[in-house]
Amino acid sequence: MATITDLSGRVAVVTGGTRGVGAGIARALLEAGAEVVTCARRPPDEPVEAACRAARFLPVDLRDPDAVRAFFAQVSGDHGRLDVLVNNAGGTPYRLLEEGGAARHSRVVELNLLAPLTASLAAYEQMRSRPGGGSIVMIGSVSGSRPSPGSAAYGAAKAGLEQLARSMAVEWAPRVRVNTVVLGMVRTELSHLHYGDDSGIEAVGRTVPLGRLADPAEVGDACVFLASERAAYISGASLLVHGGGERPAFLDAATAGN
Repeated sequence: MATITDLSGRVAVVTGGTRGVGAGIARALLEAGAEVVTCARRPPDEPVEAACRAARFLPVDLRDPDAVRAFFAQVSGDHGRLDVLVNNAGGTPYRLLEEGGAARHSRVVELNLLAPLTASLAAYEQMRSRPGGGSIVMIGSVSGSRPSPGSAAYGAAKAGLEQLARSMAVEWAPRVRVNTVVLGMVRTELSHLHYGDDSGIEAVGRTVPLGRLADPAEVGDACVFLASERAAYISGASLLVHGGGERPAFLDAATAGN
């Protein structure tokens, strides 16, 4: 990955940064020079490393506000500062709305909307007193702006997350900038669970205008940019990282009919 900018001396937290997209973001921040702390309920199978350095891991349950406040206080105390938070932790199983009832769907909302709110509030407490303030990046999804059958609660949470970021950007300016990276499909070690084998993944990738799924490192590049001084006047924005989005189905239908 080509380093977008220099984040040397900055301290960044990536929630859910132990695998997949989160690990890609953590590596990008490491390569840009930042000290990186990842968190999740369970430690990674292997360290997240880049540029001959490793991210630090601390366990935390993001659904526990007291534990989250203690976590961010520890990071700030141990490293002397907190500059960047990337709210990446999230996800959902495939579940139709009539399956499982409201309680199961509410847990998806809790993980994808309330947990980032809890983390952002705790991070803001550490960032707001610093002369340089800080940057918070939400990891959103195209599911928040289009129908998401099988993941409706996830889509609703991601829509709420984007709106939450815009409101935070106003309330916390000028100390803390808040933006959202809106993702399409990303190829990770778990892609086969959603799209099948390599041929299935490639077939799904062909539905994207750029012809493939994103790489986690490319998501990381976007996060590094938004965390940097090069984005000093960007706040309350949503950056689409989706390869051009989705080709409208009516175009293929019209072609097939000819």
